[in-house]
Amino acid sequence: MPPVNARTAARQFELDTDRPIRHRNKGYYRLLHWPIWIFVFFIAPGPLTFDLFERGFDSRLFAWLSVVLVGTGIAGLRGRLPGCEPAPYIIRFTEDRPNPLYRRVCYTTAWGEVVAFALLNVAGLAYAAATGEWRLKQMYSVAYFPIAGTVWMLGALGRLPRVKASTQGEGHERRYFYGSVWAVTIAQPILWFLWKSVPGGRVGDAAKLAVFLGILSVVGHMSRLGLLPRTRPIVPGELAVSD
Repeated sequence: MPPVNARTAARQFELDTDRPIRHRNKGYYRLLHWPIWIFVFFIAPGPLTFDLFERGFDSRLFAWLSVVLVGTGIAGLRGRLPGCEPAPYIIRFTEDRPNPLYRRVCYTTAWGEVVAFALLNVAGLAYAAATGEWRLKQMYSVAYFPIAGTVWMLGALGRLPRVKASTQGEGHERRYFYGSVWAVTIAQPILWFLWKSVPGGRVGDAAKLAVFLGILSVVGHMSRLGLLPRTRPIVPGELAVSD
């Protein structure tokens, strides 16, 4: 049985011994991970991404997408994107193994986006609900890179889950990563739909803020309980595979 702290930390948990061991990643598995990292690096310039949702594609976005496609394509073919490796890098969660640079860069980039998009949307909606004025675009222009850059700096220093110098804590660290990603990626599209469909004004913006915060809270709680994919704690000590 897993330790008590693993059982109490989440309603659902996984035993290492129950997980199948892969010694090679199948081609379709590697290919299906490529679009994930295309998306991660494509939305990294937050103000440009805001323009995408506001006005659609333009020449700047097409140029940046081309750069991302080429860069991630080369990295994926070389096995330098998480999930695109010819074989799983992490097999034993308790092993004090060096965390490769490409993994640290990829997950650090994603962390910066998750935090910056969530904070800016909350700030923009709160400001609009309080004042009746919409300043989210200006907030993205001024604050996105300072916020994301701060998180990226923490990642460079190895202070974030999944980007530390060692992969030893992956069984629990991946929970925090995927839980945050689930919360923001579910809340963002719903907020975009509400932005397009619900009239502006203090009441409408307050309702959008309540829905956005509610989704973040509910999904975060579900992740804490291990009810969402890849959010279950994996008890260390036996063989397991991570991606």
